[in-house]
Amino acid sequence: MSLTSSRHRRAGTAGLLALVLLAASACADDGPTAGSGGTVKIGLLASLSGTYQSVGKDIRDGFQLYLSGHDGKLGGRKVELVVADEGNGAATAVPAATKLLKQDRVVALTGVVGGGSVAAVYPLLNETKVPFVGSNGRPELKDVSRVWHTSYLSDEPGEAIAAHVRDDVKGKVYAIGPDYQGGWDELRGFTEAFAAAGGKLANPDGKTTFTPFPATTNFTPYFARIKASGANAVYTFYAGGAAVDFVKQYAQSEIKDVPLYAAGFLTEGGVLDAQGDAARDIYSVLNYSPDLDNAENREFVAAWKAEHDGSPTTYAMASYDAAAVLDRAIAAAGDDATPEKINAAISQLGQIASPRGTWQFSPTTHAPVQKWYLRQVRQDGRALSNTVVGDLATVGG
Repeated sequence: MSLTSSRHRRAGTAGLLALVLLAASACADDGPTAGSGGTVKIGLLASLSGTYQSVGKDIRDGFQLYLSGHDGKLGGRKVELVVADEGNGAATAVPAATKLLKQDRVVALTGVVGGGSVAAVYPLLNETKVPFVGSNGRPELKDVSRVWHTSYLSDEPGEAIAAHVRDDVKGKVYAIGPDYQGGWDELRGFTEAFAAAGGKLANPDGKTTFTPFPATTNFTPYFARIKASGANAVYTFYAGGAAVDFVKQYAQSEIKDVPLYAAGFLTEGGVLDAQGDAARDIYSVLNYSPDLDNAENREFVAAWKAEHDGSPTTYAMASYDAAAVLDRAIAAAGDDATPEKINAAISQLGQIASPRGTWQFSPTTHAPVQKWYLRQVRQDGRALSNTVVGDLATVGG
């Protein structure tokens, strides 16, 4: 064998390898698609550590519950679910989302606990052209072409209960919540709708009192301010560990007899177990309760209780619904389930049968048009539960 012929063969091999790599690169530039063998890769981002760990775990478990009830498939395809930790907010959510979208190359993203995390991750969705089916609250965004939510906009709980509080209290209400995106949105929804209904805030400056987040664990100084304001009631939003601290301290404070109204997350799920009797009689607003009487909810609650202690939360329900949305959308996208085709399919879904009752995406906000419920923490057998005591407004559109 001559040196020249050997070099020619090596050059030919190298050239062939270069062509293969170039072709692979070109295919990669087309973006993620459903994998060979009928698999589809979905990214789930949720707070699996930090203040909202319990919320994040419910979001993860709700999605997985749907998968386990559907043979691990969405749209007839086996699912590879890639789970990442959102942590306490944007600082940890963005790098986790970047890995899911750019390295793992998922065809859709779901989950996300914090509204601030959604706002921070949002530019990545437009950059990668991957649809996001969120399963917790979010702020308003300018472009929702690839953003869908099975839960709510963060201002809607307060908006839904404001008129009821105005009618029920017949006096001034003190507004208080955490100083971050979710808190701003939740309290803005209440205070604006409350004012529109003719309600007056007891806060001395007429504005919500915001507590540093996540640093605030001692709420006693704030209860003293509420006492001094002469408030006839309190409206608040806290969740996770902060909700436990707030409710336990409230029940021991000098304002313990002042009626407390809240976005439902204050007493939702595991936090109610941790709060115990301190949470008794609190009124809250939410889009879901495990005691809703419909076929979808009975099936959902039974499946949840077969795998978990306690009843499902709104976080688990919304994530379960996110899986249902992706199930239908991926099936409608056909053999070539690209992110763009999945996104287009979501826009055509129409009404969705859900444990909360039937709902559909608003064509303008891409969040649910849905009914909201008034709940009260009451004794239910041996345990306390969030019992539905009435219907509130249907919000969305």
